[in-house]
This record gives sequence, C-alpha cells and structure tokens, in this order.
Amino acid sequence: MGLMANDTRVRSRVGVGLLVALGAAFSFGMSGAWARGLIDAGWTPGAAVTARVWVAALILLVPTVLTMRGRWALLRRNAGMIVAYGLLAVTATQLFYFQAVAVMDVGIALLIEYTAPVAVVLWLWLRRGEKPTGRSILGAVIAFVGLVLMLDILTGARVDGGGILWALGAMVGAATYFVLSAREDTGLPPIALAGVGLLLGALGLTTAGMIGVLPMAWSFDDVAYRFGTVPWFVPVLAIGLLATALAYVLGIASTRMLGSRLASFVALAEVIAAMLFGWMLLGQLPGPVQLIGGVLVMAGVVVVKLGEPAVDGEPLAVPV
Repeated sequence: MGLMANDTRVRSRVGVGLLVALGAAFSFGMSGAWARGLIDAGWTPGAAVTARVWVAALILLVPTVLTMRGRWALLRRNAGMIVAYGLLAVTATQLFYFQAVAVMDVGIALLIEYTAPVAVVLWLWLRRGEKPTGRSILGAVIAFVGLVLMLDILTGARVDGGGILWALGAMVGAATYFVLSAREDTGLPPIALAGVGLLLGALGLTTAGMIGVLPMAWSFDDVAYRFGTVPWFVPVLAIGLLATALAYVLGIASTRMLGSRLASFVALAEVIAAMLFGWMLLGQLPGPVQLIGGVLVMAGVVVVKLGEPAVDGEPLAVPV
C-alpha cells in the first residue's frame, strides 16, 4: 500500500510538472511576437531583450526578497551556481542568440539553439552515467525532424560559420538553464533563483550594451499588432511580466518536478506557442508543413516521456 501511495504521489507530481512546463513554454513562446512589434517600431533586438529582462527582474525583486528573509546565507552558499545561471542561462542565451540571427537566418539559429535537449541528455549521460533509453533517442529524433519542418529551413537558408558558433553558444546557455533549474539541493525557492538570475542577466545585458557588443536603440512610438495599436509600454510589460518573470518561475518549478531531461523536451512546445502567438498578434499563419512539424514535436515529447526511466517511485528530478 505504501508503494502504491508513493507511486500515486510521484505520478501526480509528474502530471502537475507537465502542466507547469507547458505553461512555461507558452509563456516563453509569446515573447517573439510581442518583441517583433517593438522591433518593427524601431527597437533593436538587444534593447527589446534588455528591457524584457529588466522588467522581469524588477517585478520579481520584492517576491525574491520576501522568500529569502532569514535565508540570505543560501545566496552565499550557492553564489557560483547563481552567477552561472545569471550569466549563462539568461545573459549568454539571449546575447548569443541575437548575435547569431544578425549574421544568419533565424530558422537555422533557432534549430541549433533548440538542440539543447540533446545536450542535456549527453550531459546526464557523461556526468551521471544516465544512458538514454531507446525510446528517448527515438523521441529526440522525431522532435528534431519536427523542428526542421516547423522552422522551414529546407528552402535555401544561408549558413554562416560565425553564426553557427554564436548559436551553439546559445544552445549551451539553454542547456545550462535546464540543468541548473533542476537542482533541488540548493534550498533556493524557484522565484528567488529566477529573480536573482534575471537581475544578474539584466546587468550583463546592460553591460554588453554599454560596451557596444549589443546594439541598443528604442522608440516611444505606438506599436502595431493584428488587433490594433498600443502604447510602447504594453508589449514591454507583457514581455517582462508574462514572457519572462512568469515564464522563468514556471520553468524552474517544472524542471524541478520533471528533471532537466524531460523538461527540456517539453520546452520544445515553445516553438508551437511562438507560431500560435505569431498568428494571434501578427497574423503570421504557419503553413501545412509547419503544422505537421508541430505535431511531430509533440509526438517526440510523448515518446521521450514514455522512455523516461522509473527510479523506484522517486520523482524525475535530476540533481547535478
């Protein structure tokens, strides 16, 4: 009876984790459509992402302080991990991705960044000896094929060697996000890790802008979307609150429930969410091939889930 009850709790935790992870993916996925409106209105990508991270960091500042009262020693104890999270999982991922799309097609850059789940699987295999199951490998292949179709890169997209290196850097940053977010041994609440990490990321992006690595330009003109025109601060707040602050908190929480491997594959749903919000906000309707790709991505996630090893009733969290 005890084993059955424990198994029920584990299944319940995984079920909730999947819902939270999908919420995170859809929150992250809306950022591109909101940001595209800002960019069309005269913002550079660097300015848009820096504003996004600053808004999120400021929104989470008070909740972070409240959750850390009496536990400030945890920041000192986990200083190395927090710095790595802020600089790699936030700053590097954003900065390297925008450097990549400056010299190569967006589809190729996205495809390389979204190979992060494969990097997570390889890391767990090399670091912990967790060899992926046959189903996990099959699911990864299915999801990868789906991404190729969804990102429409088979129509003569140009490839740049330097851009590939930048995109690989973004992939490493994304993989770092999943691996570090899965750690439950730090004692840091998800909202605190997100808040401190985003603050460090905002400082890193601002520094990159000040030294000229990340071009910065913005406009206070109204921003046009499919549903109408809104003041500039509406998309900025939407990106900061919904697509960053909420997304990072949900992402960290779900990764601790599911483990970095499964969470990284569920996060591929972000591509589907990006297409959905692209249609809703910008009127960009995906074609039939892209829709087929979306179905394959979700099928790949399901196969990866079926291939997850059960560990005697323990939740699928992956400490590193």
